[in-house]
Formats: sequence, C-alpha cells, structure tokens
Amino acid sequence: MPNIKQAEKRVRSTTRRALFNRAAKSRVGTLERTFNQLVKVGKKDEATALLPQVTAAYDKAAKKGVCHRNKANHKKSRLSRALNGMA
Repeated sequence: MPNIKQAEKRVRSTTRRALFNRAAKSRVGTLERTFNQLVKVGKKDEATALLPQVTAAYDKAAKKGVCHRNKANHKKSRLSRALNGMA
C-alpha cells in the first residue's frame, strides 16, 4: 500500500487508465475479429462497411497511446489488403 498521498493518487489514476486501455483494446480486437470473419466467409459488402469502423478504432487507440501508431498503420494496411484481395 502506498504511504504517500501522491502515490495513492497514482494508484487511482493507473487503475482508471488501465480500464480505458482494456476497453480500447477490446473494441479494436472485436472489430478486427468480426472483419476477418466477414472476409473469410466472403461477405465483401459487409466487410467494406466495417473497414472504416476498424480503422477509426485503430486510429483512436494509437492517438490515446494504447498501441503504437506504426502498429495501427500496419494493421490498417493489412486489413485493407485483405479486403482488396477478395474475389
């Protein structure tokens, strides 16, 4: 347990940030998983509609520092390549 007032505040803020980070990661993961399932099944129209949501979620996560901006750009590129590669 922290003995100093500032250390107590850091514990509270760290806990709060961890919740935000987990929520952002969960949202990105869910959207990406849904997108990949649509691509795998071959539903191009639905995947095309979902791609902007996935890219926006990655951009927001990178902006907040949840993931690195290069990782977000790499993921967005791979997802768009998967969509464009569909028959």
